[in-house]
Amino acid sequence: MTFDTAVLTQQSSAQPEPMPLDEPMQEVRELTELLRLVDALPTEHQPDLYRGLDRLAACLESRQRMLGFVQESLNQMSLDLRYLIFDLEATRRERDAYRRLLGPPHSF
Repeated sequence: MTFDTAVLTQQSSAQPEPMPLDEPMQEVRELTELLRLVDALPTEHQPDLYRGLDRLAACLESRQRMLGFVQESLNQMSLDLRYLIFDLEATRRERDAYRRLLGPPHSF
């Protein structure tokens, strides 16, 4: 493994921490509890509450989907940034190597 590969491997191991898996499950449990409570209400009140719960479930699902997209985007940006840093460090090493080959600068 070359130095460049070692640097990239070391940098790529630091992943952003994903969202806790328990958080979406907590929302599902709470929504299930709300459904259970609505089921216990008199039937004349249930339709309006079910419509509200349907909208809430749709919003939660949409939010989870958006959070997934954001997490994917952050992961991709993090990877892109690691590649850019790797490329910058390699370019600097190449520049320094060429400067050493040229020798000391001449003053005129």
